[in-house]
Amino acid sequence: MRFIADLHIHSKYSRATSKDMTPEALWKWAQLKGITVVGTGDFTHPAWFQELREKVEPTDNGLFRLKKEYETNDVPDLCKSDVFFMLSSEISSIYSKNGRTRKIHSIVLVPDFANVAKIQTVLSKIGNIRSDGRPILGLDAKMLLKIVMDICPHAMVIPAHAWTPHFSVFGAASGFDSLEECYEELTPHISAIETGLSSDPSMNWRLSALDRITLISNSDAHSPSKMGREANIFDTELSYKAITNAIKTREGFLGTIEFFPEEGKYHYDGHRVCGVNLSPKDTVKHNYLCPVCGRKVTVGVMHRVDKLADREDGFKLKDAPHFYSTVPLPEILGECLNVGASSKAVDKEYRKLLHNLGNEFKILMDVPLDNIDAGTPLIREAISRVRSGNVHITPGFDGEYGKVKIFEETERKKIKLVKIIQNSYPKT
Repeated sequence: MRFIADLHIHSKYSRATSKDMTPEALWKWAQLKGITVVGTGDFTHPAWFQELREKVEPTDNGLFRLKKEYETNDVPDLCKSDVFFMLSSEISSIYSKNGRTRKIHSIVLVPDFANVAKIQTVLSKIGNIRSDGRPILGLDAKMLLKIVMDICPHAMVIPAHAWTPHFSVFGAASGFDSLEECYEELTPHISAIETGLSSDPSMNWRLSALDRITLISNSDAHSPSKMGREANIFDTELSYKAITNAIKTREGFLGTIEFFPEEGKYHYDGHRVCGVNLSPKDTVKHNYLCPVCGRKVTVGVMHRVDKLADREDGFKLKDAPHFYSTVPLPEILGECLNVGASSKAVDKEYRKLLHNLGNEFKILMDVPLDNIDAGTPLIREAISRVRSGNVHITPGFDGEYGKVKIFEETERKKIKLVKIIQNSYPKT
């Protein structure tokens, strides 16, 4: 069975996260987006764990369903589908190793509540797991891996957003130069990394050390509407075992749905306070210093990949799973309507499209363009351009998202004019 999974999100108990991140909202938005399996996020947090136990129930496949009494009727008919939950959490490790401070975020996947409870018990003795849905622990990432695997051999630990400068296994500010440097003899237990919003698989193919590693993508959503901005495509049975086995072996792992990496907020180097956005080449030219204030710039993902890569840009890994770059539908609609992506106008058009055509991924990837006849002539053309990669992006840097532009202003006017002329003649 072909389906989409987003295995890394957060609950309302994480910092800077929407209070709407509840099991009911995850269930609803998974259907709107076209996601069949969604991570619960934050299972280490006692209050969230208790809420999950109250609102979801186990199936016989290592996944969970929302209990019937919490389901709602506000999902468009064409979007309605089964949604399964996988127990997941993100853990922040801050510690010293090899003379440097390391800050590594890890995704943990577990098949049942019993093993979550055991992991909670151990981690609660190491640090505070109640103050944040993503707990910050003074725990070596290698030791976290060992703790989890000792408790539950069927669990998975995956380095989160592996290239982000400040909190990742390869991050320029506090990461490592290799998985082996981080996990040592336990490295074989790492089967996958999450590429993050600022990199895509083609960038990761440049490192031969990652050839055995499955490259997964997730949204890391802090609000329901951000779910699925990146996700994974599987063709397996719907079960915890089948999904994790596909990640380990790539059998049944079809690939990922990605941001254009330039849109990620750490793709390029730079200094946000000064508005300085630099390519890796320009960073070297300026000796890694901001040309405005003289402070060190934040080294982004492209630069870090360049530094660690042993292959040229453009290398294609043989038999690698496919990936599909896209732009979230609300962002496309925002440009077409010339308003913000979170505006009421965009929400109205978004829900109209879902009502008429189905879920967001279906619209972005599968619906024939001739079937997309929305309130503005720009929408069909915009989706066509995004599908073909015909977009213009000012790269993100130092915590600022990249700016996507699909149309030049002259193009917008031309497309509208053509539509007006077409509509002025009767169809024969």
